Amino acid sequence: MRKSYNLKSIESIENQLSMIKKTTSGLFRNNSAKEEPTIRVEDDRTGMSSETLKRAFLDNLFYIQGINRSDASNYDYYVALAYTIRDRLLHRFLKTTDTYKKNRTKIVCYLSAEFLMGRHLGNNLVNLDIYQEIEEVLKELGLDLEELLEQEPDPGLGNGGLGRLAACFLDSLASLEIPAIGYGIRYEFGIFYQLIRDGWQAEIPDNWLRFGNPWELPRPDETVEIKLGGHTQGYHDSKGQYRVSWIPDRTVVAIPHDTPVPGYKTNTVNPLRLWKAEASEAFNFEAFNAGNYDRAVEEKINSETISKVLYPNDNTPAGKELRLAQQYFFVSASLQDLIRLHLRNNTSLDNFHERFAIQLNDTHPAIAVAELMRLLIDEHGMEWTQAWDITQKTLSYTNHTLMPEALEKWSVNLMEKLLPRHMEIIYHINHLFLENVRSWYHENHEIIDQVSLIEEGEDKKVRMAHLACVGSHAINGVAALHTELLKQDTLRAFAFLWPEKFFNKTNGVTPRRWILLSNPLLSKLITSKIGDGWLKDLNQMRQLEKFVDDAQFCSEWREIKKANKQRLAEHIFKKLGIEVDVNSIFDVQVKRIHEYKRQHLMVLHIIDLYNRIKRNPDADIYPRTFIFGGKAAPGYFMAKLIIKLVNSVAEVVNSDPDVRGRLKVIFLPNFNVSLGQKIYPAADLSEQVSTAGKEASGTGNMKFAMNGALTIGTLDGANIEIREEAGAENFFLFGLTAEEVYRRKAEGYNPHSYYEQNQELRDVIDRIKDGTFSHGNTELFKPIVDQLLYDDPYMLMADYHSYIECQKQVAITYRDQEKWTRMAILNSARMGKFSSDRTIKEYCDEIWKVSPVKIKLES
Repeated sequence: MRKSYNLKSIESIENQLSMIKKTTSGLFRNNSAKEEPTIRVEDDRTGMSSETLKRAFLDNLFYIQGINRSDASNYDYYVALAYTIRDRLLHRFLKTTDTYKKNRTKIVCYLSAEFLMGRHLGNNLVNLDIYQEIEEVLKELGLDLEELLEQEPDPGLGNGGLGRLAACFLDSLASLEIPAIGYGIRYEFGIFYQLIRDGWQAEIPDNWLRFGNPWELPRPDETVEIKLGGHTQGYHDSKGQYRVSWIPDRTVVAIPHDTPVPGYKTNTVNPLRLWKAEASEAFNFEAFNAGNYDRAVEEKINSETISKVLYPNDNTPAGKELRLAQQYFFVSASLQDLIRLHLRNNTSLDNFHERFAIQLNDTHPAIAVAELMRLLIDEHGMEWTQAWDITQKTLSYTNHTLMPEALEKWSVNLMEKLLPRHMEIIYHINHLFLENVRSWYHENHEIIDQVSLIEEGEDKKVRMAHLACVGSHAINGVAALHTELLKQDTLRAFAFLWPEKFFNKTNGVTPRRWILLSNPLLSKLITSKIGDGWLKDLNQMRQLEKFVDDAQFCSEWREIKKANKQRLAEHIFKKLGIEVDVNSIFDVQVKRIHEYKRQHLMVLHIIDLYNRIKRNPDADIYPRTFIFGGKAAPGYFMAKLIIKLVNSVAEVVNSDPDVRGRLKVIFLPNFNVSLGQKIYPAADLSEQVSTAGKEASGTGNMKFAMNGALTIGTLDGANIEIREEAGAENFFLFGLTAEEVYRRKAEGYNPHSYYEQNQELRDVIDRIKDGTFSHGNTELFKPIVDQLLYDDPYMLMADYHSYIECQKQVAITYRDQEKWTRMAILNSARMGKFSSDRTIKEYCDEIWKVSPVKIKLES
């Protein structure tokens, strides 16, 4: 059984002993009939003593699962344990929300289409600081905590870095005791479960809710209605003011489900509120009685579709409409919820912006600009000027992309059909905004065209990033280079108009999940040397630098890495039946599959090594295990073809007797948070090879580095800052800079010339062309080959030679294990900047203007 190393300070142990000694009777204590009940820290129902935990666990097995131990499965035990832990979160959760309400605290509201939280159980045990106690309690009952942790499905609430970042931010907000609410959608099926069939990605439903979710709390009494479609109608109110009423075609009900999100060793437990869509009238009894059974449930089916699947394929008009409906659904529900919360303690909405700081995580929630205006003006009778002032002061916008195609634009025709009132508001916002621009810049048509919220053309479109920029008081990028490129290129005109609006907030990840929970062996070693303060202040990891010349420490570091590699190797064998060498270099790229992330550059390197072996079977090539993981969007053909190429190369390389195990290629299907927790600690080399100027930030690069993997990468996204922090000597750099990429394209980039001039590259491309990896089918990978030779938008050919030479340096360095270990330790020790705690502190100080609020529990 894998050991757990959730280490405690002396102070926390003393607190635990003090709590165990207490005797209590009942959940509430009343000092007088007039006093409200007081929630206690330690009581017989939710105590933290081993005996209380054991009794609560067995009670939940019997009373919640309704099953005896003799018949219980591991899943039954998991659910019983989940409810046991949730019970211990609830008094903190209720006290947190009660404190915010009473203190009229300013609250951060994080609106995101994705929250890729990962499994809750292990993370909650860590943050409640009871991992070790629970492990011991279960051991006494003959159960293995590790086996129970594996029973929990990964919540299907996200796809990639956007959702993982949002999850890290919620963890940091609670750990820093910042009042916050996360708002999103309770997707029934998530994005999809990825299978690999004959090397191709296959998508099946990710039915993560099939057995329910013990962590969520449905709140049907706080349901809100969402309007869709229809038309608008003008009228004059009782004061003679012109108003507009929206008469919808249909309404959808949004039902909130709250998940408690605890901070690490704090009493703060903030809510993640996710909205489920249901029909306002779920069953048409008249239609049923008439024998029209399909129509009887038609509205139910149509309404519930909104919260069925993350990112429905928008290659069709129906898909586009559904995706826009999703975005509006959760934004409207969240804003209505906040207005309800505000009016519970305030007589008007005049100070709404003083109570809430709403962050738009990318453009998915950008419709919030128009929706907040609609709610303030149409529903609450506010004048336009005041409503606009409040909207701008409340909202702030995070941009996550430099890719023009990823900046959402919605057809005006679709907007008018689905959100007719919002289209009117957007037109008026644009009219007033452009009037100001004209007065500032004297009819400068170029800048007016650049900043308009409407993209002109045969099919007019609403530029959602522009709407977010105009309607927010702050705009931020997520890495230093990204923010500069936003200001110089993507959002250049807005940076020219409002330079004071632009901020950089380099992303970060939580060390609690991504080191403590994922890598308990390393966590124990670090804590044994510098104490456990690093978990709340990752800059303390710098203290590890003094151990780089300590032979014993370095030896332990290597043994931990090998143990983590062994754990991953066992997982690979269990899932794929492939044996890998734990002494080989674990060379890893796990992230969303996209051409700009250049997974196929890594494939070209594999083929180059394979060619060297085929030319000389005795070639001195240091053994490598290449590990890929990630999902391609269902409608993204080239990304899916890259997955097929990886698996086709694996099929040939892994079975060729000439290779003799020196190369292994692995594609681990259905990459998610729990799989990441196995991969990041095991990696030796982190592949961050996107074309310079294309990646906004990246967060996987940070998780790898924190866990002792060295990075091979371009000067892109947060790689630049990782290299600055770790030291150039501890980073494997290759490739063109963003400026060089731009210049080469401007000069006329010819990828075919690289093929002609580099024999090794030519041999690699020819291997793909001649059908070696496609059973003689020369057409299968022709789209990839043709793009590389004649278009190459992401400049693999230009970076190929530099990448191969850098990989040779990786192999040379890895042979010197003492040098590699020194580099890895320094790399990890210098990653303090990339804690999401630092990122959140910067948001709080510079954008949200919020402060920590301590949650005090009665003792």
